[in-house]
Amino acid sequence: MASAYVTGLRMLGRRELCEAQVRTRLTRRQFDADEIEEAIARLLHERALDDRRTALACARTEAHLKHHGRRRALQQLEALGIDRDLAREAVAEVFADLDEDELIAQALTRRLRHESLEAATAVRRVHRYLLAQGFDAARVHAALRNRATHASHDD
Repeated sequence: MASAYVTGLRMLGRRELCEAQVRTRLTRRQFDADEIEEAIARLLHERALDDRRTALACARTEAHLKHHGRRRALQQLEALGIDRDLAREAVAEVFADLDEDELIAQALTRRLRHESLEAATAVRRVHRYLLAQGFDAARVHAALRNRATHASHDD
């Protein structure tokens, strides 16, 4: 049977995981608590396990690949077990380089491929969708207002 350390290394070799995820997975595999603590300490010391690196990678995935907003990215990081302050720092660092209004506009364009904003119910549905994607309510409202203004000028 492999040690908790080797098992942890294998897990980290497949993908970035935070300390809480590695700890949970090792516990599920029924390693002793002492062996888990030793493995975690060694992985941290060797920097194979780094919550900051994991937080940045996950925040980048949320922003660039999944096209989510700050709030949704923060929720995902916290759900992984990353410390709230560290999660906020990572999200702030990743989103500092992004134009959030452009992200909202892109999300709106993707959503409106299948739907128009002619009916009030459609506007509410799209508004809820964008909020669920983690975008700021004021920015979402402004983007929808902007889209409606441009649509009325195009007519």
